[in-house]
Amino acid sequence: MSVTDPDDPEDAGDNAVRVWLVERTYSDDEQNIIILVYATPDGSQYLRKERALTSFGDVRDTTAAVDAKPDSLGRVDDDDSREAYATEATRMREKHDPDDLL
Repeated sequence: MSVTDPDDPEDAGDNAVRVWLVERTYSDDEQNIIILVYATPDGSQYLRKERALTSFGDVRDTTAAVDAKPDSLGRVDDDDSREAYATEATRMREKHDPDDLL
């Protein structure tokens, strides 16, 4: 299994920035959406992905890390969030291989 997904627009090839899963939440409304947040190990940048729980035909694995295009990453401005993301991204990087399924 490859960390990058050729069908995913975040697949950036040689310019990729590796980001690690730091947060997984579920929407509270009736939309049934999983929100995945991946971040750089220093917590300064993040990638947010949303997935519908009801899309049975569209089954995608959640991996410990993904490779993202640099311009698809947002900047983390809040110090508390940056610290939390850095702590979790570092923990994930130490505990998991990038393509581990979670």
